[in-house]
Amino acid sequence: MTASPAGLTGPGPSIGPEPNSTPVVRVNDLVVTFRRDGRLVRAVRGVDLEIGRGEILGLVGESGSGKTVLGQTILGLVRPNHDTLVSGNVVVEELPLLSLDGQSRRRLLREHVGAVFQDPMTSLNPSMRIGEQVGEICGSEEEAIAALESAGLGHARSRLANYPHQLSGGQRQRVMIAMALVRKPSIVIADEPTTALDVTIQAQVLGLIRRLRDDVGSSFLLITHDLGVAAEIADRIAVMYAGRIVEIAPARELLASPVHPYTRGLLGSRISLYGGPRRDLAQLVGLPPDPTGPDLGCAFAPRCAFVMKACETVPSLDPQGDRLVACWSDATTAANPTATATAADGLAPGDAPVGVAGAAVERPGAVDGAPMVALHDARRSFVVRQSLLRSTPLAALRGVDLDLWAGESLAVVGESGCGKSTLLRVLAGLEHLDSGSLVHRPDMRVQMVFQDAASSLTPWLSVEELITERLPAAAYANRTQRQERVRELLELVGLPATVARARSRQLSGGQNQRVALARAVASEPTLLLADEPTSSLDVSLAATVLHLIRDLRRRLGFALVFVTHDLAIARTVSERIAVMYLGEIVEVGPTRDVLDAPRHPYTRALIRAQPGRGGSLASRPLVKGDPPNPLAVPSGCPYHPRCVEALSVCATDVQELLPLVGSQHAVRCVLRGQPLAEATGG
Repeated sequence: MTASPAGLTGPGPSIGPEPNSTPVVRVNDLVVTFRRDGRLVRAVRGVDLEIGRGEILGLVGESGSGKTVLGQTILGLVRPNHDTLVSGNVVVEELPLLSLDGQSRRRLLREHVGAVFQDPMTSLNPSMRIGEQVGEICGSEEEAIAALESAGLGHARSRLANYPHQLSGGQRQRVMIAMALVRKPSIVIADEPTTALDVTIQAQVLGLIRRLRDDVGSSFLLITHDLGVAAEIADRIAVMYAGRIVEIAPARELLASPVHPYTRGLLGSRISLYGGPRRDLAQLVGLPPDPTGPDLGCAFAPRCAFVMKACETVPSLDPQGDRLVACWSDATTAANPTATATAADGLAPGDAPVGVAGAAVERPGAVDGAPMVALHDARRSFVVRQSLLRSTPLAALRGVDLDLWAGESLAVVGESGCGKSTLLRVLAGLEHLDSGSLVHRPDMRVQMVFQDAASSLTPWLSVEELITERLPAAAYANRTQRQERVRELLELVGLPATVARARSRQLSGGQNQRVALARAVASEPTLLLADEPTSSLDVSLAATVLHLIRDLRRRLGFALVFVTHDLAIARTVSERIAVMYLGEIVEVGPTRDVLDAPRHPYTRALIRAQPGRGGSLASRPLVKGDPPNPLAVPSGCPYHPRCVEALSVCATDVQELLPLVGSQHAVRCVLRGQPLAEATGG
């Protein structure tokens, strides 16, 4: 299989669109414009697209590129009215969707179109039981059970009585998939169906989509910002930018040899777990254009390294070999992989800084033998009220031992609910321990950066006021000194001085995250805690923020604890990795050891589940089922009900976190990385 520059591979043999069959969906010169506050927002600017029968078409691009609006238009959710201008054609099963009367449109959508959205909780009725919602479509209880079982929902009959909030995210998404496919639609629009899911559940859902495509024969439009997700199951990939399709190609060919500079930039910005431990962090220069602006040539020109005179006019989507490309430069020129390197950070193309992952764990603070932070048998529980008369303790941390040395970087990974954020809040002093000990140096200064930067910034304060309140009062006594320091900090995180007057609501997600970092480093911390700071950002912005964090750490020398569910990011930012499961650390060690030679079955499952590996999802043993209820932790090893390598003793024996001989690598497992036959004496 051919590897792409980003370490991605395409799916197995692609069925793709049947060459001589009528496409399920045809979109011709689609233009969608919204009126907002007296301005015209041009969301889709002339899209031509076909989706073949039985095809999975991946639609990728940054936020604001028009992906969701295109999908919603095919779903019939975007229609012309006073505030929405729609022109062009959307043909579904040879019927013109946009020009049908209301009854005919509803019949077409009911019989031929299904939908799976990003957050199933907002799509399911919270006041109705699952059986009632699926039964509305199926008609009978037995048909509802069959539909849920086909979507991979375990114990389907007993789930009929549940409300949506009683199911996990992965279970709710399976319900949505069952409802979308129960009538065997011709086309299913799946809009970011895995974004809110853990990587293990994401892999299960992607495998389910591919299996149902093969079994039912439905086509899928898979909308995603993650090229790794598209690489797993898409037959073709369409790349969208500023309301236009800029490249369409078979998945394997596009990933191996992208042509459009924007496609190259997306692939270069994606951080791959499989690209080597010292992979550079290339970044897309600049930001997408303002959607209220007019068409003034190629929209990507301000961010492109190959601008020419012809770019003053909009390029058409024309054939180039086995693909369609909207670019004035030829394929040879546009294929330069360094075109979108870190020019925004003052670096020449190809000079992106080298990562530290895989390096030896340096412990500058260990000269006197004392770590900067030491957790021992740390336990923290919360009371969950299940009714007026009944409450149950939820153990978020169950005996965590962890040392952190000055200047080192540690990534904490694991599924949602494993205790990562609680651990961070304990280190920050925002949560107290029920038992155990937390010892830190008296001179330690801690700052924290949250996942949603905008919600952590006081909305009525200006950026200058937000940063100023963190400055040491004694060092910056007068206003002029404070203003100068704010300007320096904004420059440090790559923001212009004019941002100082803005409020958080006036800034983009990436800008707010930079402000949060400037605010965090204003007090000159010795320890920075980062809780999923890139998970809500586009791949290009995520690469920029990660580069910024690495650069700040290199300049300022603080220690870093970085919580993430993405092992590729963990490899990029950390020297050590701690893997958590249900409130315990199950494996910890140098980044290279943990990721290249994982010893715990759960760590191996997380690695196998990472998108972009290629090959058949079904051929990769992952985990069995969903994470267990944290209110009822299994006996013995808590992972054993899901472990594909579990032994009989795993159900009863509690394992300790023990180091491997002569190593800083520690594992909590009876197998301790040994092959099954060796561990059992077979």
